[in-house]
Amino acid sequence: MFTIKRILAMAPSLKARVMLSLAYGCGMRAGEVVRLKVGDIDSDQEIIRIVQSKGRKDRIVMLPVDILSLLRDWWKERPTGQDKDVPAPERVLFPGYRGKHLSARQISRLFKETAREAGITKPVTLHTLRHSFATHLLERGVDIRVIQALLGHSKLTTTARYASVATGMIAAVDSPLDDLNGAKRKKGKPKPS
Repeated sequence: MFTIKRILAMAPSLKARVMLSLAYGCGMRAGEVVRLKVGDIDSDQEIIRIVQSKGRKDRIVMLPVDILSLLRDWWKERPTGQDKDVPAPERVLFPGYRGKHLSARQISRLFKETAREAGITKPVTLHTLRHSFATHLLERGVDIRVIQALLGHSKLTTTARYASVATGMIAAVDSPLDDLNGAKRKKGKPKPS
């Protein structure tokens, strides 16, 4: 988690920090972040609606307080030159050229530059933030089916790939057999036979 914090701290601009925070803090894909519109943010219900994502599915994710604050700061700084004749709910949060949103490639490039500035030497992609989101939720004890819904996976097997990273959690689970036999072991280490 320290690495994620360092990456977010090294973001070169408020816009970059908001986009990367959305990717990690909400488990969003690059294309989902760049296509966000004002109307997708529901601060009253503390959710973000992700419309027509991968597989043409809609879903909702949480809206963390820190991200809401960043979004409000970004709204004050956001360029407005292309907003003429665009209803407020339809305005893109991260405008690119000609009233369109930024591309997924642009945010991915931004992430790689930020990771390099943060001293990350291993190969990472923007999807690493989404993967970290799922892994960190799993490690905090969030039910895998909730994580599945947050990520927008139709199959639990897709979400289960993230479980392989959290092997420490698996090793720390006591088997029901241990309860029957009264066996105790150190968490994370198998009992010698």
